[in-house]
Amino acid sequence: MITIQGIGVSAGIAIGRAFVVRKTENTVNDSILSTEAEIRSEIERFDIAVSISVTAIEAIMDQQPDLQDEDIAILETQIELINDPQIRTDVVALIEQHKKNAGHALTEVLRQIVSIFESMDDEYMRARSADVKDIGSRILANLNHAENIKINTLLPGTIIVAHDLSPSDTITMDVKLISGFVTGTGSKTSHTAIIAKSKSIPTVLGCGEVLGNIQTDDLIILDGLTGIVLINPDEDVISRYQIQMEGFKAKADELKQLKNIEAITIDGVKITLSANISNAADLEVVFENGGDGVGLLRTEMLFMDRDSFPTEDEQFEFYKQVALQSKGKPVIVRTIDIGGDKPLPYFNLPAELNPFLGYRAIRICLDRTDLFITQLKAILRASVLGDLKIMFPMISNVDEVRKAKQILSEAKKQLLAEDLSFNEHIPIGIMIEIPSAAIMADILAKEVDFFSIGTNDLCQYTLAVDRMNDKISHLYDPYVPGVLRLIDNVVQQGKKHNIYVGMCGEMASDPMATLLLMGMGLTDFSMSATSIPEIKKTIINNSVANAQILYHEVMAMDSSSDIIAHLKQAMQ
Repeated sequence: MITIQGIGVSAGIAIGRAFVVRKTENTVNDSILSTEAEIRSEIERFDIAVSISVTAIEAIMDQQPDLQDEDIAILETQIELINDPQIRTDVVALIEQHKKNAGHALTEVLRQIVSIFESMDDEYMRARSADVKDIGSRILANLNHAENIKINTLLPGTIIVAHDLSPSDTITMDVKLISGFVTGTGSKTSHTAIIAKSKSIPTVLGCGEVLGNIQTDDLIILDGLTGIVLINPDEDVISRYQIQMEGFKAKADELKQLKNIEAITIDGVKITLSANISNAADLEVVFENGGDGVGLLRTEMLFMDRDSFPTEDEQFEFYKQVALQSKGKPVIVRTIDIGGDKPLPYFNLPAELNPFLGYRAIRICLDRTDLFITQLKAILRASVLGDLKIMFPMISNVDEVRKAKQILSEAKKQLLAEDLSFNEHIPIGIMIEIPSAAIMADILAKEVDFFSIGTNDLCQYTLAVDRMNDKISHLYDPYVPGVLRLIDNVVQQGKKHNIYVGMCGEMASDPMATLLLMGMGLTDFSMSATSIPEIKKTIINNSVANAQILYHEVMAMDSSSDIIAHLKQAMQ
């Protein structure tokens, strides 16, 4: 038996035979064009390949009527990417000016776009590079007249094993025959992870090159929670995991029953469980999992994969769709968080030595008020269609909040002058993700209607740890007393000043932290939609009174290892 450790991204146990997907890489030659006729021919060849690629995706959508909203959204995004006029402009420029053939030009253009996405700190945005790679492979395959991979001989219970799976690969597979996914690459926010979670398929990603040891028809066991993959285990191991698999299925069925049950503690305290989303299509998954609304709407995708800033009307349409599909539930819209680690190809941002500490998020918005007002006006216009709230990210001091509110007032004045309706009393909040903001929460609370704690960055900034740096990522620990004290201060100051405090970082979806946060007094949690049932179960089976006891015990401890051990014991 061989044991492989990967990243568990979709919980559950799968036992089945492997089907190993081995893709042929699209070859790209670097031949130089010599005549004007060759240049015209290459441009025409590129346009034909693009057209065929779009037609192929449209065919997938037409031939699979049972596609879920998130699947359709992914495919529609790919069509937009393939048809992106800026990509064509850049490819044609390389063909005409540098005499590169179509495949070589496309590869070079997409490599630059991928590098932009992969340089971002936000894991979700980084994972979007898979879309770009996928459409590149699709167009290159059509340029080379290559056959797309077809998986049409699967038996029920098959476990798909691959170095990587593109979004379209995952969507077009017959998931009724698939019991699990195992890949060499990928992350918790990759499309494979997102789709696997939405379809409740146990999945382990990021296993590395060791997957080369697996052959088709090998017996595989995978644990989508721990990330363990076992190759050709013995009968005793199989029996043990079969028992675990039955237990997990029973637990999953139990969690499904919680969809329409409110997250109310034994002693009658209502806890709001919302979701972090990126577009209107995500809302279906939120409500399927019993979510109470949206605690974080990322707006960055509106600004990506374009050759210019979106107009006010384009942004309004985006927010309108979210508002209309929110079923009257609250939606917190985070204003654009770009810059530094999230560059835009059409926004000439300077290179920075420390992008995480640089020109980004609210700092750009307060500097480029023209861009900020456009976004605020679009959000305000959509606010009459749903319960929208506005949240400013990356706040470090009170002056930033006051200036942002002044710009918001100017946006309202412009809408009044244009005789356009909006919610004049739209709630305003801020992200607490910089230590200075957490420390001065008492001052900031007088300026806004709510706080939302972004634990990912708050932990990273407090501990001076780049969580993407493998050499020090083990130091990234939200249970360090210093981080917990900052979170506690934010919650207490929110209560003292009668504003509600939410949390939209990863800690909100960690069952080990739920009782501790409840004990602090946190009543608003926002997380990935699929995490909601597990957190809800913890809430409805516990009381705030007991959570407060746990909170006082933990806050008296001086070591994160002791705190984690104590919280794990409390969960049992």
